[in-house]
Order: sequence, then structure tokens, then C-alpha cells
Amino acid sequence: MNTHISQFFQLLSDDTRLRCLLLMQRQGELCVCELMHALNIIQPKVSRHLATLRDAGVVLGRRQGQWIYYQLHPDLPAWARQIIDTTAAEAITHKPFIKDLEALTSMPNRPSAACCA
Repeated sequence: MNTHISQFFQLLSDDTRLRCLLLMQRQGELCVCELMHALNIIQPKVSRHLATLRDAGVVLGRRQGQWIYYQLHPDLPAWARQIIDTTAAEAITHKPFIKDLEALTSMPNRPSAACCA
């Protein structure tokens, strides 16, 4: 991870970034279109936040064709992973996180690349 502890908490303080991270923690790898659907936000906003998380070393992107799939970085320090895991365990019973997960799991054509078209 390319960031200090205080910077990590600043990343988590943004609602969109936190919601993306919690969905990745629960679901594993997600494409931009899945995050757009779950959070009901536009692609540029999702991509901007994912780029911030990627640049900080918190998430890892994998290109498949013209789509990029994101996951929590496998080399995330244990303390950072524990914070995300603990937060996800509690947040999943609260709005907006429960709604995000419901929207994601009800998304049609998931997780095919067709959803990103």
C-alpha cells in the first residue's frame, strides 16, 4: 500500500470509496458497471474514485478486454484489511450498504461483460 495510516482513513472517509470497498470486500472482484449499478452513480464518478484507491494501493485493477475489474489489493497490510473486514461486517446491516448489496445481487446479466456495454 502506497499510503500512510492517516491517508488510509481519509480514503475511507469518502462515502463512495467506502461503499466500493465494502462491496469488493463482500463480493470480491467487481467491474465498474457493477459498482455503477449498485451505487446508482455515473461511470466517471466511479472510475475517479477507483483510480484514487488504485493509486493509493488499496485496490488492484485487472483489464479484461475493454473492461476493468477491481478487487481489494492482495498485498493490503493486515491492519488495513482488518479495518475493512470489521467495517463490512457491521455496515452490511445498515443503509446505504445493505441497499448497495441488494442492488448488486439483483443486477441482471451479472457479472458478464455485457453489463458494461
